[in-house]
Amino acid sequence: MTTKDQAPTDLIRSWQLPYAARLGSSVRSKGVYLEARARLPKSARKALSVSAGDLTLRMAEGSATEFEDAARIVEKTLTGIEDLPVIPREIEDILSISTTERHRWLKDGRLPSAGTRTVKLPGRAKKITFHVFDPRMVEDLLDRAVVDAWREEDAERAAENRRKAAWKAQLTRSTKKTAAVANSTEALEDDDRFKLRGWAEFEREGPR
Repeated sequence: MTTKDQAPTDLIRSWQLPYAARLGSSVRSKGVYLEARARLPKSARKALSVSAGDLTLRMAEGSATEFEDAARIVEKTLTGIEDLPVIPREIEDILSISTTERHRWLKDGRLPSAGTRTVKLPGRAKKITFHVFDPRMVEDLLDRAVVDAWREEDAERAAENRRKAAWKAQLTRSTKKTAAVANSTEALEDDDRFKLRGWAEFEREGPR
């Protein structure tokens, strides 16, 4: 069966991405697709598509030479694709974590960086640099399901920090209150001494 965009004589070849490459993530599958697409000649890039973890190359029958050249490039790209570094949006999708969690766990070492990558985004003058991750490390974290444990640790740490902050604030208020009472008492004593008969003369002239 053909679709309205596919002629009966189209040249078609598909590649199923291994689990180790996509790690169960559609975002990761798209990342692999973009990697392969970027290596194709511009004229052939639209011929490659991705769906449900499969890459498909489709060209018209009269493009046999270009088709075979493109197919070889895709096959070469997919050789060892399991080792392609995982980029930020991919690790977030694979582990089902937020950007905030990624930054926190990268900073404290729970998500060790495998280096950085610098790219220039379309339509932007400046390049951006971001951390990438070893796919085998990411797969190990996924298999061990450590994310929930990390979230529990973070929640406990946050609760402890709130308790410490509350205790410190209470101590500060108590210290200020004690100082205020002491200052008030001292001022009262200073005022009262001038109410004693002859006290001013005593301070001025001393004992006789």
